[in-house]
Amino acid sequence: MLVIIGYLLALGCIFGGYIMHGGNIKVVLDALPNEMLVIGGGALGAFVVNNQPKVIKATLRCMPAALKSSVHTKKSYLELMALLFDILQKARKEGLMSIEQDVDSPNESKLFQSYPNIVKDHHLTEFLTDYLRMMVSGNLNSHEIEALIDSELETHHQESHAPIAAVARVAAGLPAFGIVAAVLGVVNTMSSVGQAPAVLGAMIGSALVGTFLGILLAYGVVEPLGGLMEQQAEDRSKKLLCVKATLLASMQGYNPTTCIEFGRKVLFSTERPSFSEMEEHVRAKR
Repeated sequence: MLVIIGYLLALGCIFGGYIMHGGNIKVVLDALPNEMLVIGGGALGAFVVNNQPKVIKATLRCMPAALKSSVHTKKSYLELMALLFDILQKARKEGLMSIEQDVDSPNESKLFQSYPNIVKDHHLTEFLTDYLRMMVSGNLNSHEIEALIDSELETHHQESHAPIAAVARVAAGLPAFGIVAAVLGVVNTMSSVGQAPAVLGAMIGSALVGTFLGILLAYGVVEPLGGLMEQQAEDRSKKLLCVKATLLASMQGYNPTTCIEFGRKVLFSTERPSFSEMEEHVRAKR
């Protein structure tokens, strides 16, 4: 909703100011279809050439998701840390082997099914169960698992930022495509130099709309969307970092309550639950 409000505010102020200044909006609207074809088509073609199919697909998935409200709320972090607490508490009381079946089949585990919103996040569930499985096997120490987690997080960072970089490149190229549209408009105007001044004026105005649209689309539409996608990618990574900090603390011998405190501290302050909120939520889940 905020994205739509932001776009309406930006476009409303820009075109509203133009009209208040005495501008003729009809000139812009008349030129819009042709200029959008040149600018939008050129940018889209460059986007396709510039990116592998997997990046194109990822970008098309991420852009609509950016328009939705964030799912990475304080409530979702409370759910994650409560699940981690339950897993570590069971492992501490009954031994690591007691969670083996839960880890191997999270979709059939009563422990995991108590947190359906976490299980729905397949990437997070897979990340968590993979490293719990390594802990159960006992073949790796905490330093080796930390190095492995860091490698996976680096790969995740690269994958999640590929669509963001693709959108940023489109935003960077749009002003240039606006200039291309304007130059083509000037070429068209020069071929009609014998026309009446009113006709030439309209053609020049139409050509300048291309430059205007290229800049507007770049800095008013596409680049802000890329910035939002980047922030959402950082939010997604926080859950993985929370899991990392919690599991490593467990491997170093801390009790479950202290372990989830390690995980809580890596969260952004705007979504981080307080210690008392975390304690109350865990107690309520028992």
